[in-house]
Amino acid sequence: MMKWIVAGMMIISAMFAAINGRMGELSTALLEECGGAVQLALTLTGMICLWSGIMRVAQSSGLTEKLAKISAPILSLLFRGLKKSGKAMQYITLNITANILGLGNASTPFGIAAMREIENEENSPRHDIASDNMIMLTVLNTASLQLVPTTAAALRLRYGSEAPMEILPAVWITSVCALAAAVAAVKICGRISRRKRL
Repeated sequence: MMKWIVAGMMIISAMFAAINGRMGELSTALLEECGGAVQLALTLTGMICLWSGIMRVAQSSGLTEKLAKISAPILSLLFRGLKKSGKAMQYITLNITANILGLGNASTPFGIAAMREIENEENSPRHDIASDNMIMLTVLNTASLQLVPTTAAALRLRYGSEAPMEILPAVWITSVCALAAAVAAVKICGRISRRKRL
């Protein structure tokens, strides 16, 4: 679906440039922004590689197990029925930690691994329906708490911001509100769904 949306945007842009006699400006913008896109991709790739490496070291050194134990009291309230020191909880901890640091792209592999471990641990006979824990992880991954918006700060720095971290208070407030609303919605909808099944 996304490829059709992008293709449609490009076609519409070309049509309006032709109608308004600005094909030269469109060509110039294409050539200039291609280089900018590559520079931006390299900037973000370096940052994501650094933090992904740090996360991998934390996992190999056993730090994630300790983090999982520390965060177990809170996470066990959100993820019912999962082992506090199990692999699923470890990957969930890594996923949430990456999101807190503002590394949405780096958190994705941990989220996928957590989903697999949740499925293995719950051993549900239905593989075509997401469990409550899977839904909670998806919601936490989407509406995550961000203490350090690393990606946003890197983008602001790349485009000339003198104080890329000045958005911190706004990020904290909005991410806390979004997270609270999302968790409440999952809990409420989960209870309604369980009552209907009964």
